[in-house]
Amino acid sequence: MKSSRLLSIVLLLQTRGRVPAAELAERLEVSTRTVHRDVEALSAAGVPVYAERGRHGGIALLPGFRTDVTGMTTDEARALFILAAQGAHSALGLDDALRSALRKVMAALPAPHRPAAELAGRRILVDPDKWTPRPSSATSADGPSGHAAAARPAVDLDVLHTAVFTDLRLRIRYRHSGETRLRTYTVDPYGLVAKAGTWYLVADRRGRPQLFRADRVASATLTDVPVRRRAGVELAEVWQQLRRQVEDRPADVRVTARIRRERLDLAVRILGGALTGPPRTGDGDEGGDGDWATLDLAYPVLPAVRQLLQFGDSLEVLAPPEARRVMAEAAAALTAVYAGDRP
Repeated sequence: MKSSRLLSIVLLLQTRGRVPAAELAERLEVSTRTVHRDVEALSAAGVPVYAERGRHGGIALLPGFRTDVTGMTTDEARALFILAAQGAHSALGLDDALRSALRKVMAALPAPHRPAAELAGRRILVDPDKWTPRPSSATSADGPSGHAAAARPAVDLDVLHTAVFTDLRLRIRYRHSGETRLRTYTVDPYGLVAKAGTWYLVADRRGRPQLFRADRVASATLTDVPVRRRAGVELAEVWQQLRRQVEDRPADVRVTARIRRERLDLAVRILGGALTGPPRTGDGDEGGDGDWATLDLAYPVLPAVRQLLQFGDSLEVLAPPEARRVMAEAAAALTAVYAGDRP
């Protein structure tokens, strides 16, 4: 579109100073004749742009001219501030630089776009880190479950997005982990969080914070009732509280297991936070046994040890006896499923 191309010319000249017409033509994928016509159109519109001929000539703006037009749409401004919310800058020591950059961008944004950009940073968070891999997460009602890459929202995410930006209460039909029936809740949304590729709705239900996985929301309907958030409470604060509840659950069931050495690296990656210490391999470590390594693990509840079934006969639970019994019962149930011929 011509309007977009004219804006691109102004932004390029504002950033680069004098630019040869041939370079502008190449960047914009048009002819030099079109560039000169665009310059004439800008001049007629009141933009102080001019062309200088000769070896060192080019297109330029009059010295001192600045425009507050960034070329950003409302959605582009929102996207920038959502990206900035992910917090990865802390690890690089760039928090101060980021805040400074955002202040400059906010000042340069056209006034109509500023409220949307500011609100986006308060309603949408992107947390790129995986959940701390505690075994409790596998059985959490509203926290992580399964693989993030496979998560697909059951409801159109636009409905949840609209709810958090219009400040209206939301009525959802929701399926908790391990349940087949749907429950209906009326919630007050704070915002949406993308955690390692999985979307979550953060909301108050009856005045208490709760986390809802988007891929378990079967339907969502906006009400005409204004949202009722707790005064002075923002999404980032509620998210941190809920995240800690998921990741910091106590793990009181202590389990000792042995695993074949060739599966050890895989086990360490999968079991992660369930491990209470480094594996004992027998290479100078007490407890190693030739081709086997010993693992010390902790689980919040006894049935959670069934996580270890995925390693098949490459892993054996050694203690406690109750954990061995859970594993034996689970293995017997699987055997019963696969032993018979299907009709």
